[in-house]
Amino acid sequence: MSDPMTRRRFLENTSLIALASTCAPVFAQTVPRSAFGAQSTAEEVTAGLDLSGKTAVVTGCNSGLGYETMRVLALRGAHVIGTARSVEKGREAADSVVGDVTPVVLELTDFDSIVACADRIQAMDVPIDMLILNAGILLGELQQVRGLEMQFVVNHLGHFILGNRLMSRVVDAPEGRVVTLGSIAHMRVPEGGIQFDNLGGEGWTRGSYGHSKLANGLYSLELSRRLAGTSATSNCVHPGGVRTNILRNLDRGGLAGLLNKSPEQGAATQCYVATHPSLTGVTGQYFADCNPAEQSEYQTDEAMAARLWEVSEELTRDYLL
Repeated sequence: MSDPMTRRRFLENTSLIALASTCAPVFAQTVPRSAFGAQSTAEEVTAGLDLSGKTAVVTGCNSGLGYETMRVLALRGAHVIGTARSVEKGREAADSVVGDVTPVVLELTDFDSIVACADRIQAMDVPIDMLILNAGILLGELQQVRGLEMQFVVNHLGHFILGNRLMSRVVDAPEGRVVTLGSIAHMRVPEGGIQFDNLGGEGWTRGSYGHSKLANGLYSLELSRRLAGTSATSNCVHPGGVRTNILRNLDRGGLAGLLNKSPEQGAATQCYVATHPSLTGVTGQYFADCNPAEQSEYQTDEAMAARLWEVSEELTRDYLL
């Protein structure tokens, strides 16, 4: 493998892109529409695809959307590296599906765990064709990690570290794809978007989950810039209102009418964006129901995306390559 040279090319490229990020517009793309929709399942959108010889990394593989994504990609022939918060949960999930699955431990609140997970995946010495940043939490009240709002840490910063440490493997792939799980909740955030002056979350009146999902969308947008000049792409997806245990910390009573998708349907968009041949070269986009979707002004704010990347680097510097 030519990993050191690939990593050097990636880092040099990100530096150049960072300098241009505040003045270069998002490059125009024609994004094809699919025939799939809200009721499509992950199996349906990948029907007929042969993913043999490809490697996927899926975070949060032991339940919900991550489990279904792992199951379907493995069913289509991919080697899936699935992360879970414990050895037991990962092994149980891996043993329950048909196909080639390797479980690894990843605790997104523990930055040392993220480094260890990435190091183990790096040691496998294979290109990563699909990096699906799926895991996440949804909280009903303020909790903090390292003095930062916990959803921002788990949903964004943890994946920021993992992506940094694995991106050279994505660039190694013939057509590496990074798929970040966002949400329509990015439209419901504190005033001003990312709260750079108060990332601890104190005093926010609404939108802490949406804040973390906005961070996911902005990360995906800025990453697409930094991958320019490579064959790798970065896109963000909204799965829809899905009945999974991410809602375990909330009273579901008021949400019942919004939870209109099964995990099989919820995983469809990320599987579609990660695998479908029609999306070759498509990058910097946001999808819902397997098609391009409307975004907020904040999530398309290139300057905010660039600043978030810089702040995220400052907050995680000791854990980055």
